Amino acid sequence: MRVLMFRRTRLALLAAVVALGMTVFGAAGATSPAAAASFPNVVVPVPVSESANGSTFTLGSAATLTADDGGVGGYLAGILRASTGYALPLTVGATTPGTIALSLSGAPSTVGAEGYQLTITASSVRVRANTAAGLFHGAQTFLQLLPAKVMSPTAVTSVAWKATGGTIVDYPRYEHRGAMLDVARHFFTVAQVEHYIDELALYKVNYLHLHLSDDQGWRIAINSWPNLAAYGGSTEVGGGAGGYFTQADYTAIVNYAASRYMTVVPEIDTPGHTNAALASYAPLNCNGVAPPLYTGTDVGFSSLCTSLPLTYTFLDQVVGELAALTPGPYIHIGGDEASSTTQSDYVSFINQVQQIVANHGKAVMGWHNIAAATLAPSTVAQFWDTNNSNSALAAAAATGTKIIMSPANHAYLDMKYTSKTPLGQNWAGYVDVNKAYGWDPGNYLTGISSSAIAGVEAPLWSETLVTSANIDYMAFPRLPALMELGWSPESTHSQSAFDARLGAQGPRWHAMGIDYYKSTQVKWPTGS
Repeated sequence: MRVLMFRRTRLALLAAVVALGMTVFGAAGATSPAAAASFPNVVVPVPVSESANGSTFTLGSAATLTADDGGVGGYLAGILRASTGYALPLTVGATTPGTIALSLSGAPSTVGAEGYQLTITASSVRVRANTAAGLFHGAQTFLQLLPAKVMSPTAVTSVAWKATGGTIVDYPRYEHRGAMLDVARHFFTVAQVEHYIDELALYKVNYLHLHLSDDQGWRIAINSWPNLAAYGGSTEVGGGAGGYFTQADYTAIVNYAASRYMTVVPEIDTPGHTNAALASYAPLNCNGVAPPLYTGTDVGFSSLCTSLPLTYTFLDQVVGELAALTPGPYIHIGGDEASSTTQSDYVSFINQVQQIVANHGKAVMGWHNIAAATLAPSTVAQFWDTNNSNSALAAAAATGTKIIMSPANHAYLDMKYTSKTPLGQNWAGYVDVNKAYGWDPGNYLTGISSSAIAGVEAPLWSETLVTSANIDYMAFPRLPALMELGWSPESTHSQSAFDARLGAQGPRWHAMGIDYYKSTQVKWPTGS
């Protein structure tokens, strides 16, 4: 009797196992699409949540596009038309959604101002967001789910334009996800800056910080002080011709950045890094003598004359003109490496410049050294050092100062990858991909709460950079690493998973003509 009962029990267990196998693997022994489906590990920054539904969307030649925002719709249509060769007609404000629809209604409230919901089925793609910026970010994610050659500027006929079906809900960890370009050490044209903006937009960057002045060059025309650009902008590191932006040029950059949902933060570095200004106007110098133009790379030797009333008239007029051209909330006043200014003079200077900026309706952003002064509630400090503690900054954070994280040994894109990197510097160490990714902005500075961190920024200084190809080589692949730290939840951060997703970006960059650094820490697909 006991033997019979054992056999019956065993048969029942076997039947249950078989039934479970049929459920998981399907009656014919093959994996069912719904059970096995998952999104490919390719999206950077990694989304907050993603759930595949087992379907596959194929973009065909008869596809249509509708959008509640014509700017985002036109942007997406332009990329898709170029690479697919399809007509892809765009209708703005349509009542009936197209094959691809970008909608400013129906998004979960949790996605906020920059997030989105992306839903892909076998027959349609829907991006829903609360703002046009959210639609733009959702469009970027959709493009990453298509084959890499979707980024080709010319039509590719040998590709099936397929994307995995499912739903992604996504929104940023930090409000500020920035990139800085130094146009002072070497000048870059409007077209070159716009080219970089297009690349930054792929990874959900929303602030473009332009370093417009330094010892080697002044790059923005100021009508009340015309020699700043005409003379101070006439050279660069190594003695090249330099150059500068007219105010119309600067406005064009601001507008182009806005079309990619990026806010420009202009920087006029003070009180140090000012030789170009001092060379342009002798009266700005304490001794009334203008120094020669400078084409080297040393730092810390120049300073505005902080005791001179004309200095503050000068800054009031410069900031006033720049503020009038800048719709964004910030003017960056620099404040780093002011070793030629005494500490008491520096503190007094920063306090006065904060008021000048406020008088023109803007908030101050500055390198973290400004924390030595009494910071206004709206002032934002940008941390750039190579250590993980700063007592003055911690004290400022305790009273409400927000901080942008740019530690040089992780976030400076001009640091060499290895000792063999032909471009860049190494004073902050070597920064390969895993070093750029391997830190947490919210838990980096000792004694500073994660709630004080406003975001991250990837600065790119240009002492050794001359061409757009140089910019690409130093920014990629590290820029996407830093933007994932700024966008994605901390709980999703995984070096191995990121490296795999980053490798999938290589063919996209290849299609775009981006000459990126092929780090040995990442497995890049053959031919990318």
